[in-house]
Amino acid sequence: MNSGNTSRPAVVVTGASRGIGRAIAGIAASEGHTVVLVARSSEDLAAAAEQMRSAGGEVFTLALDVVADDAPFQIEQYLAGQGLTCEVLVNSAGYGLRGAAWDLSPDKQMGLVDLNVRALTRMTLHFLPAMVARKRGGVINLSSVAGFTPGPYMALYYASKGFVRSFSEALHQEVRYTGVTVTCAAPGPVKTEFLEIAGANRVPLFNLLPKTSSAKVAERAWRGFKQGRRLVVPSIGARLTILATSLLPSAMLLPLIARLQISGNDPCPCGSGKKYKKCCGARRWSLFSRS
Repeated sequence: MNSGNTSRPAVVVTGASRGIGRAIAGIAASEGHTVVLVARSSEDLAAAAEQMRSAGGEVFTLALDVVADDAPFQIEQYLAGQGLTCEVLVNSAGYGLRGAAWDLSPDKQMGLVDLNVRALTRMTLHFLPAMVARKRGGVINLSSVAGFTPGPYMALYYASKGFVRSFSEALHQEVRYTGVTVTCAAPGPVKTEFLEIAGANRVPLFNLLPKTSSAKVAERAWRGFKQGRRLVVPSIGARLTILATSLLPSAMLLPLIARLQISGNDPCPCGSGKKYKKCCGARRWSLFSRS
């Protein structure tokens, strides 16, 4: 514990035990920043911290579910106890669900909204005012190329990432003359456990799109943040995907996304009770004729 009156700056990363969050935290630690890793799993946090400390970083861990209403206050209290203050906040915690919205568990879908939208917003609004008062630091929020279009069969995930992008870009403009930066990172599919957990690794869309490593996304997001950038799209494939979604009319884009996000073994969305490949999948190209 630091007994002095001056707090030391720290990079606070949520969802830091794996994936992009862990990779960003590793980069920050390797550059000499004090890093605070926040995630639910104590074991995963310990493994991540050990790796970063072996590279010479000063790393603290806090096992916490950021969905909890008092999560920002718990983090702030923990930081104060260590003589630290949140200089940079990285909101990386999030997950996705695949399936028809009417068929998925409402509780799981609202859990997605709570984590991807509500927790991220609460964390940002809690720590941003002090950053503005100090005239330094900032926030990195993780969005996705999914945030640039509606996404049938991952409706709430796409919508949540659209919120993150819109919210982050607006904040970037609001704070741009204060010395604080808000950066939104919007990668395409990333080689992490996310696709498997979301059930998206079995569908054509995520098999067609090129996948980027967590390390590459993290490096470009961190570099873009330090450069004061509003939006970071880490790969050419992701940029082309965004361009394509902006050019295609919705009447064509939405059926295309829908078709590419259905696995042949999924229940057919027509409600027949058959598997998609045995029902509408046999005539899937007719979906393009529906507006």
